[in-house]
Amino acid sequence: MKRLWILVGLLGILLLATLQSGFWPQNSLKSQDGPASMRISSSAFGNDQAVPVRFTCNGKNVNPALIVSGVPERATSLVLIVDDPDAPFGVFTHWLLWNIPPETKNIEEGEMPEGAVSGLNSFGKPGYNGPCPASGLHRYFFTVIALDSFVGLNGQASRSELENAMRGHMVGEAHFYGRYNARSTE
Repeated sequence: MKRLWILVGLLGILLLATLQSGFWPQNSLKSQDGPASMRISSSAFGNDQAVPVRFTCNGKNVNPALIVSGVPERATSLVLIVDDPDAPFGVFTHWLLWNIPPETKNIEEGEMPEGAVSGLNSFGKPGYNGPCPASGLHRYFFTVIALDSFVGLNGQASRSELENAMRGHMVGEAHFYGRYNARSTE
């Protein structure tokens, strides 16, 4: 019986060490320059809150104001990806932006940072297209990624091309998400 308790204790220690070492996906968002200090948020809505209608296809369909902080010093550029993992046929991309200057602190509502390049979203168009679920409640993730390089792609690039270009260059990442229901009338 004593050996069983020792084994259970060792397994507990191993599990705790695994959790702290970043095994779980949410821990992969920590900056590779040190502790997770990079952040993205919006002044229009909070994390895990409803996305206001004006930022959706049922409203003005403009991007919300975003706030970026804690960008690693090694960053040469930033990438912004807005997507919906709850879409019926897999992750649906609503906005791709890259080569955002790393000193960018604010992305204004309905604006794109100067010098940034906007790639093709899942609608097949460059630019922002807001939440527009056919049915049910969906989550919309706003992810900012710090790179140690610029992305050498034009505005006709897809998400997979962007992800390939970023491979091996990420030095930090942060995200938050909002929710939107197809029947929302906010």
